[in-house]
Amino acid sequence: MKKSFNNIKILLSLFVFSISIIISGCTAPVKNTTGEVVKTDQNWKVQFDQKLPLLGHRNWILVVDKAFPEQNAAGIEYVYADENLLPVLKHVLAQIEQSGHVKPIIYQDKELGFITEDQAKGVEQFVKDSKAIFGAQNVQTMLHDSVFKKLDTESKLFKVLVIKTNEIIPYTSVFLQLDCAYWNGDKEKQLRLKMR
Repeated sequence: MKKSFNNIKILLSLFVFSISIIISGCTAPVKNTTGEVVKTDQNWKVQFDQKLPLLGHRNWILVVDKAFPEQNAAGIEYVYADENLLPVLKHVLAQIEQSGHVKPIIYQDKELGFITEDQAKGVEQFVKDSKAIFGAQNVQTMLHDSVFKKLDTESKLFKVLVIKTNEIIPYTSVFLQLDCAYWNGDKEKQLRLKMR
Protein backbone atom coordinates (compact mmCIF):
# COMPACT_ATOMS: atom_id res chain seq x y z
CA MET A 1 0.00 0.00 0.00
CA LYS A 2 2.80 2.42 0.96
CA LYS A 3 4.76 1.50 -2.20
CA SER A 4 1.65 2.07 -4.32
CA PHE A 5 1.11 5.52 -2.77
CA ASN A 6 4.75 6.50 -3.48
CA ASN A 7 4.35 5.38 -7.11
CA ILE A 8 1.25 7.55 -7.46
CA LYS A 9 3.16 10.55 -6.02
CA ILE A 10 6.01 9.99 -8.47
CA LEU A 11 3.62 9.66 -11.41
CA LEU A 12 1.73 12.79 -10.35
CA SER A 13 5.01 14.77 -10.04
CA LEU A 14 6.10 13.61 -13.50
CA PHE A 15 2.70 14.57 -14.94
CA VAL A 16 2.87 18.10 -13.46
CA PHE A 17 6.46 18.51 -14.67
CA SER A 18 5.52 17.35 -18.19
CA ILE A 19 2.56 19.73 -18.38
CA SER A 20 4.73 22.69 -17.30
CA ILE A 21 7.26 21.88 -20.06
CA ILE A 22 4.50 21.61 -22.66
CA ILE A 23 2.93 24.91 -21.61
CA SER A 24 6.25 26.78 -21.57
CA GLY A 25 7.10 25.31 -24.99
CA CYS A 26 3.87 26.62 -26.54
CA THR A 27 5.01 30.21 -26.26
CA ALA A 28 7.16 30.97 -29.26
CA PRO A 29 9.81 33.65 -28.69
CA VAL A 30 9.34 36.91 -30.54
CA LYS A 31 12.17 37.66 -32.98
CA ASN A 32 13.26 40.86 -34.65
CA THR A 33 14.17 41.33 -38.31
CA THR A 34 17.68 39.96 -37.77
CA GLY A 35 16.38 36.83 -36.04
CA GLU A 36 17.41 37.88 -32.52
CA VAL A 37 14.97 37.09 -29.70
CA VAL A 38 13.24 40.20 -28.36
CA LYS A 39 12.46 40.04 -24.66
CA THR A 40 8.71 40.56 -24.32
CA ASP A 41 7.67 38.89 -21.09
CA GLN A 42 6.01 40.76 -18.27
CA ASN A 43 9.21 40.79 -16.23
CA TRP A 44 10.73 43.84 -17.91
CA LYS A 45 11.50 45.29 -14.47
CA VAL A 46 13.53 42.21 -13.57
CA GLN A 47 15.35 42.41 -16.91
CA PHE A 48 16.08 46.09 -16.41
CA ASP A 49 17.17 45.67 -12.79
CA GLN A 50 19.61 42.92 -13.86
CA LYS A 51 20.98 45.04 -16.71
CA LEU A 52 21.45 48.32 -14.81
CA PRO A 53 24.56 47.26 -12.81
CA LEU A 54 26.30 46.47 -16.13
CA LEU A 55 25.58 49.91 -17.58
CA GLY A 56 27.78 52.86 -16.84
CA HIS A 57 29.12 56.20 -17.98
CA ARG A 58 28.28 56.82 -21.68
CA ASN A 59 25.65 54.09 -21.95
CA TRP A 60 22.11 55.10 -22.85
CA ILE A 61 18.67 54.03 -21.64
CA LEU A 62 15.71 55.01 -23.81
CA VAL A 63 12.13 54.80 -22.61
CA VAL A 64 10.20 55.13 -25.84
CA ASP A 65 6.72 55.35 -27.31
CA LYS A 66 5.17 52.53 -29.29
CA ALA A 67 6.06 53.87 -32.75
CA PHE A 68 9.77 54.21 -31.96
CA PRO A 69 11.51 52.15 -34.64
CA GLU A 70 13.66 49.11 -34.08
CA GLN A 71 17.15 49.80 -35.36
CA ASN A 72 19.74 47.44 -36.82
CA ALA A 73 22.72 48.67 -34.82
CA ALA A 74 24.43 45.84 -32.98
CA GLY A 75 24.86 47.89 -29.80
CA ILE A 76 21.14 48.48 -29.30
CA GLU A 77 19.12 46.06 -27.17
CA TYR A 78 15.32 46.14 -26.90
CA VAL A 79 13.03 45.22 -24.01
CA TYR A 80 9.25 45.47 -24.32
CA ALA A 81 7.30 46.82 -21.35
CA ASP A 82 3.57 46.24 -21.76
CA GLU A 83 2.75 49.49 -19.94
CA ASN A 84 2.36 53.21 -20.55
CA LEU A 85 5.53 55.26 -20.74
CA LEU A 86 5.34 57.31 -17.54
CA PRO A 87 5.14 54.41 -15.03
CA VAL A 88 8.07 52.76 -16.83
CA LEU A 89 10.05 56.02 -16.77
CA LYS A 90 9.31 56.48 -13.07
CA HIS A 91 10.68 53.01 -12.27
CA VAL A 92 13.75 53.49 -14.46
CA LEU A 93 14.65 56.85 -12.89
CA ALA A 94 14.11 55.50 -9.37
CA GLN A 95 16.38 52.53 -10.02
CA ILE A 96 19.06 54.76 -11.56
CA GLU A 97 18.92 57.05 -8.53
CA GLN A 98 19.27 54.08 -6.15
CA SER A 99 22.12 52.54 -8.16
CA GLY A 100 24.80 54.84 -6.74
CA HIS A 101 27.05 54.43 -9.78
CA VAL A 102 25.22 56.36 -12.51
CA LYS A 103 23.04 59.42 -12.90
CA PRO A 104 20.98 60.45 -15.94
CA ILE A 105 21.42 63.32 -18.35
CA ILE A 106 17.82 63.64 -19.55
CA TYR A 107 16.69 64.49 -23.08
CA GLN A 108 13.24 64.79 -24.61
CA ASP A 109 12.14 65.49 -28.16
CA LYS A 110 11.91 69.23 -28.84
CA GLU A 111 8.77 68.57 -30.90
CA LEU A 112 6.83 67.58 -27.74
CA GLY A 113 6.71 71.22 -26.62
CA PHE A 114 4.87 72.23 -29.82
CA ILE A 115 2.18 69.54 -30.01
CA THR A 116 -1.32 70.70 -29.08
CA GLU A 117 -4.11 68.79 -27.37
CA ASP A 118 -6.10 68.99 -30.62
CA GLN A 119 -3.32 67.16 -32.43
CA ALA A 120 -2.71 64.49 -29.77
CA LYS A 121 -5.25 63.93 -27.03
CA GLY A 122 -3.59 63.59 -23.64
CA VAL A 123 -0.37 65.41 -24.54
CA GLU A 124 -0.92 68.26 -22.06
CA GLN A 125 -1.46 65.85 -19.16
CA PHE A 126 1.55 63.82 -20.29
CA VAL A 127 3.80 66.90 -20.24
CA LYS A 128 2.48 67.90 -16.81
CA ASP A 129 2.95 64.39 -15.36
CA SER A 130 6.42 63.99 -16.86
CA LYS A 131 7.52 67.29 -15.29
CA ALA A 132 6.33 65.98 -11.93
CA ILE A 133 8.41 62.80 -12.41
CA PHE A 134 11.52 64.78 -13.41
CA GLY A 135 11.15 67.13 -10.45
CA ALA A 136 14.14 69.47 -10.20
CA GLN A 137 16.25 67.50 -12.69
CA ASN A 138 17.39 69.42 -15.76
CA VAL A 139 15.73 68.18 -18.96
CA GLN A 140 17.33 69.07 -22.29
CA THR A 141 15.59 68.92 -25.64
CA MET A 142 16.78 67.86 -29.08
CA LEU A 143 15.11 67.40 -32.43
CA HIS A 144 13.86 63.86 -32.93
CA ASP A 145 16.04 63.21 -35.97
CA SER A 146 19.11 64.28 -33.98
CA VAL A 147 18.44 61.41 -31.58
CA PHE A 148 18.97 58.83 -34.34
CA LYS A 149 22.22 60.44 -35.46
CA LYS A 150 23.48 60.47 -31.88
CA LEU A 151 22.44 56.85 -31.27
CA ASP A 152 24.05 55.73 -34.51
CA THR A 153 27.37 57.10 -33.31
CA GLU A 154 27.05 56.07 -29.66
CA SER A 155 25.85 52.50 -30.27
CA LYS A 156 29.05 51.69 -32.16
CA LEU A 157 31.01 51.98 -28.91
CA PHE A 158 28.50 51.90 -26.06
CA LYS A 159 25.44 49.77 -25.29
CA VAL A 160 22.03 51.39 -25.71
CA LEU A 161 19.09 49.83 -23.87
CA VAL A 162 15.69 50.66 -25.37
CA ILE A 163 12.59 49.99 -23.28
CA LYS A 164 9.63 50.15 -25.63
CA THR A 165 6.26 50.99 -24.06
CA ASN A 166 2.61 51.14 -25.14
CA GLU A 167 2.57 54.97 -25.23
CA ILE A 168 0.75 56.31 -28.31
CA ILE A 169 1.27 60.05 -27.84
CA PRO A 170 3.91 61.18 -30.37
CA TYR A 171 7.34 62.49 -29.41
CA THR A 172 7.03 61.34 -25.79
CA SER A 173 10.19 59.21 -25.76
CA VAL A 174 12.75 60.02 -23.07
CA PHE A 175 16.47 59.53 -23.66
CA LEU A 176 18.77 59.02 -20.69
CA GLN A 177 22.49 59.36 -21.25
CA LEU A 178 24.20 57.85 -18.23
CA ASP A 179 26.91 59.75 -16.43
CA CYS A 180 29.08 58.71 -13.50
CA ALA A 181 27.36 59.43 -10.18
CA TYR A 182 30.50 59.46 -8.06
CA TRP A 183 32.79 61.51 -10.33
CA ASN A 184 32.23 64.75 -12.20
CA GLY A 185 33.81 67.08 -14.72
CA ASP A 186 35.48 69.29 -12.11
CA LYS A 187 37.16 66.32 -10.43
CA GLU A 188 38.26 65.02 -13.82
CA LYS A 189 39.76 68.42 -14.70
CA GLN A 190 41.67 68.54 -11.39
CA LEU A 191 42.95 65.01 -11.98
CA ARG A 192 44.21 65.87 -15.48
CA LEU A 193 45.98 68.97 -14.16
CA LYS A 194 47.77 66.89 -11.52
CA MET A 195 48.84 64.39 -14.15
CA ARG A 196 50.68 67.02 -16.24
